[in-house]
Amino acid sequence: MANYDVIIIGSGPGGYVSAIRCAQLGLKTAIVEGRETLGGTCLNIGCIPSKALLHATHMLHEAEHNFSEMGLKGKTPSVDWDQMQTYKNNVIGQNTGGVEFLMKKNKIDWLKGWGSIPEAGKVKVGDDVHEAKNIIVATGSEPSSLPGIEVDEKTVVTSTGALELGKIPKKMVVIGAGVIGLELGSVYARLGSDVTVIEFLDAITPGMDAEVAKTFQKLLTKQGLKFTLGAAVQGVETKNNKAKVTYKLRKDDSEHTVDADTVLVATGRKPYTTGLGLEALGVELSDRGQIKTDGKYATNVAGIYAIGDAITGPMLAHKAEDEGMAVAEGIAGQQPHVNYDVIPGVIYTHPEVGSVGKTEEQLKEEGRAYKVGKFPFLGNGRAKANFAGDGFVKLIVDAASDRILGAHIIGPMAGDLIHEICVAMEFGAAAEDIARTCHAHPTYSEAVREAALACGDGAIHM
Repeated sequence: MANYDVIIIGSGPGGYVSAIRCAQLGLKTAIVEGRETLGGTCLNIGCIPSKALLHATHMLHEAEHNFSEMGLKGKTPSVDWDQMQTYKNNVIGQNTGGVEFLMKKNKIDWLKGWGSIPEAGKVKVGDDVHEAKNIIVATGSEPSSLPGIEVDEKTVVTSTGALELGKIPKKMVVIGAGVIGLELGSVYARLGSDVTVIEFLDAITPGMDAEVAKTFQKLLTKQGLKFTLGAAVQGVETKNNKAKVTYKLRKDDSEHTVDADTVLVATGRKPYTTGLGLEALGVELSDRGQIKTDGKYATNVAGIYAIGDAITGPMLAHKAEDEGMAVAEGIAGQQPHVNYDVIPGVIYTHPEVGSVGKTEEQLKEEGRAYKVGKFPFLGNGRAKANFAGDGFVKLIVDAASDRILGAHIIGPMAGDLIHEICVAMEFGAAAEDIARTCHAHPTYSEAVREAALACGDGAIHM
């Protein structure tokens, strides 16, 4: 048994970042993780491996569709699925190994095993009980499913199983048109799978700016994905490693079926708090299983905190990281702040989608007067040269003050471009501030400046 200032349960982006920040602030820190490697869902079976497959299959797409036009002649690459899995696993290993190095560098103890909290101030790992003045729950989330659907991670899979299928399916059905479903659906569509996405709502990517979502669906359809919207899945039958998905169209209650080799259930995620002993401790949970916390991430039980996917808010790794740093600083006596109005969201398909702040739909509902500045990537020289002219930058600003309220980008490197807007919003910038900032030519970022110019007298290249 050891005594610590802080024990963090969970080594995902929220947990390991919090541990490092605690150590930097002079707190004796330990992190609890039952996996063989650190990094949580994100590094092991989530963000990182999915981006590796997205990158590999995008390279395949480029070779199949654009290389010859650029004068790159030769046989189109064939897919070695086993080698692609090896590449993905190597990427995972490099990242998880990096986190382990950071734990050692910052003198953070790794308590190997699954943790529970038998009482306030104590964490049990295996047969050992450790004492801590502060305990941070950073256990993340797990995939949620639909009633009547049995996941076996072979024929009917979550994102976890979809990352390590034994072979590329000829037909894949994706249930849910959110971020995870569209990213992994894109991977397999590029690999040659016939991909059908079934979504309960009448539009993809719920909560996204409607204009972007509409454009996004058109571009994904051009890439071969098929969409069945407004459909309620009734069940999935499996037999002989095949599946049959039954759904009803909400508009007329008609019932339909579709066959698949693999069914990906991508209907969201839920907090993972199983086995922690929170109920016995009296830690308050929401109806959705989220741990209730105050503005400093403290639960109703003294000395126990929670961050990331385990609490309310968007289930994003970078949101968890910010909360991980904030809770550490709060424990150390500082006054941290997380600006939840400026947390970007990114979808790593091609084109990418990046967003931050308000959508037009939200502002209309609030009754707030606003202006929109848009610029298409077809007007951007770099994008045209790189076969990346699809999409646009959309900037939304206050009608009176010109202050930036939100931005929505669909196009090349949108996940990187959005951060210029994030920084601008943190400083309360106006569109004119971006419009008057020199941007290097030729870059994709010029499209952001052009959208800012469009909020005023007009874009230059449109």
